[in-house]
Amino acid sequence: MLDASLEAKIDTWLNGNYDSDTKDRIRDLKQNNEDEIIDSFYKSLEFGTGGLRGLMGVGTNRMNKYTVGSATQGLANYLLKSFEGEEVKVAVAHDSRNNSSYFAKVVAEVFAANGIKVYLFDELRPTPELSFAIRYLKCQSGIVITASHNPKEYNGYKAYWNDGGQVVPPHDKNIIAEVNAINSVDEIKFEGGEGLIESIGADIDKAYLETLHSLSLSPEAIKDQEDLKIVYTSIHGTGITLVPAVLEKFGFKNVNIVEEQKEPNGNFPTVVYPNPEEAEALSIALKKAEEIDADILLGTDPDSDRVGIAVKNNHGKFQLLNGNQTGTLLFDYLINVRKEKGINTPNDFIAKTIVTTDLIDAIAEKNGMKCFNTLTGFKYIAEVIKANEGELNFVAGAEESYGYLIGDAVRDKDAIGSVALICELVAYAKYKGKSLFDRLAEIYKEYGFYKESLISITKKGKKGAEEIAEMMKSLRTNPPSEINGSKLVLLLDYQSLTATSFPEKKEDVLDFPKSNVLQFITEDGSKISARPSGTEPKIKFYFSVNTPLENTADYDAVSDKLDEKIRRIIESMNLK
Repeated sequence: MLDASLEAKIDTWLNGNYDSDTKDRIRDLKQNNEDEIIDSFYKSLEFGTGGLRGLMGVGTNRMNKYTVGSATQGLANYLLKSFEGEEVKVAVAHDSRNNSSYFAKVVAEVFAANGIKVYLFDELRPTPELSFAIRYLKCQSGIVITASHNPKEYNGYKAYWNDGGQVVPPHDKNIIAEVNAINSVDEIKFEGGEGLIESIGADIDKAYLETLHSLSLSPEAIKDQEDLKIVYTSIHGTGITLVPAVLEKFGFKNVNIVEEQKEPNGNFPTVVYPNPEEAEALSIALKKAEEIDADILLGTDPDSDRVGIAVKNNHGKFQLLNGNQTGTLLFDYLINVRKEKGINTPNDFIAKTIVTTDLIDAIAEKNGMKCFNTLTGFKYIAEVIKANEGELNFVAGAEESYGYLIGDAVRDKDAIGSVALICELVAYAKYKGKSLFDRLAEIYKEYGFYKESLISITKKGKKGAEEIAEMMKSLRTNPPSEINGSKLVLLLDYQSLTATSFPEKKEDVLDFPKSNVLQFITEDGSKISARPSGTEPKIKFYFSVNTPLENTADYDAVSDKLDEKIRRIIESMNLK
């Protein structure tokens, strides 16, 4: 039985100025699938860490013409108020997902109907290029239609501000307020102003690729290793538009594309999930890498803001590196080669998220470099870059979920630039007579062997959201006194912005924006983070443990020891 408020929401769509196909679908769901109709209307999509994201379908809680149109009308209203008296310009891009090009067209038309100049990419393009285009074209905002690495049923809407970063407070809440102020679909301007839409493409590609090439630090290593065997898969996404081009521009001549996954396709037919964090998504590429004895394998997600890699381990077998390992290797390379070339400066800084490995903090500290920690979501790293412009020099940023950024021309994680720099660091290591895995082991020996793991617990729908909320409430009000036999010494609550020391229960203030995240730090240096996802129906638990690595020959034994420790932590917290 639907409650009165839900019935009222549904009736608004059935009686309003919505197309007949939408109304027919609502009637069908109402009659035949009560759970689905409830989930489609029980709330409205809101901006999370990745903007607007959800299942495609009818209703206020789905991605469709009307929710996309409403979000765009709200953003248009906010832009016109925020930049009153100026010519307002926006850039719009989309990925390979089903309906992405259609939603991008809807977005462009709504902006144009509001008198806003629109630069619309002529074909699918990577998300980081959209960020670059906003800055390059001096736009006040931008939108990319993508659901990143989510399953094929999803789509999304990432909103950007004039710095090229995703919207952050107060803009995100202000935009939502403008969206919520729209009381009728009739307030959304879907038509008019088509002359304000300008197609863009090749010129932006050229400028973007030239900017990425300027980040190269070791052209001599690439020249020496120009035949480095590279295997690349775009996993049916946008990476195919620019990854081969950027690798060619850097000077790599032996790039092997995974043909089975080359064609952009929103159904992602060769994978279960188009996510380079998942080993299955890279399985075809891994087979190819083994066949040709490649030096490195790389795979990007559908909108090309994340990249996963695999290299040969100490046994000569291909091993997928996690985001923390890749980020560590990138930071180590950039910091050391900048010093080697004499281009490092005293005001250099790096940035990472609070759930990304603390090994990066240790590397920065030893090298006398400032490392900022931010909330999860690359928009917060972009915010740090903006806040320190003119005073500090941003070198690189990273998050454990396979997102990296080198240089500040882009203000979001950038798999296109990252692919090129990762291949460069592999070439550099080989030029110096080492493998990437050798270098990773050396880092662990110098700073300590840090190992991280992540589990995600999926809870779908309204009921699932309530269960996740209850899990966080329980952890917050009744924190464990010890985890895996090690006493809790610090509880960081980013919602109440308190840092509580144990056993004295002394409270300090956290200097962060509020976020529903908890971090438990134990006496033995273990760190466990709990965070409901802002873009998926999941609660995520991050685990970080560390111990000294006295000798690189002990790599396997120490790695196994840390794996077992994480397993025991998970067991002690009753998470599996």
